Amino acid sequence: MLYPIAVERGSDTEAFGVIVPDIQGCFSAGGTFEEALENVKEAIAGHLEILAEDGEDIPLASEAAKFLDNDDYKGMIWAVVDVDVSRYLGKSEKVNVTLPSRLIHLIDDRVKKDARFKSRSAFLAASAERMLHA
Repeated sequence: MLYPIAVERGSDTEAFGVIVPDIQGCFSAGGTFEEALENVKEAIAGHLEILAEDGEDIPLASEAAKFLDNDDYKGMIWAVVDVDVSRYLGKSEKVNVTLPSRLIHLIDDRVKKDARFKSRSAFLAASAERMLHA
């Protein structure tokens, strides 16, 4: 899942601060921009792990555009980080789904070309998450 993040620019004496607007209380920092991006992935994973252990819902990622005009993030740099949330959503279940053959071929072609999706199931899960969040 692609979580939008707001990055507060650092300097020689201050770290780059990172806020994850979709996950309440989730923030991180790093000495460089790249380090801040790596560290926020760990922060997100930690938050999601705690939420899953407590039986709480895993927050779905919003479109970054939702936050662009929010004064709380004025002057920040926007980026997205890709986090595999499947391990926090519960045990996998096998279901039968009936789809038109042309749609299946289009999905399979997309999966082959897009490294974000490891399988047809991963593509369908990501699509469902987006639709449920809309």
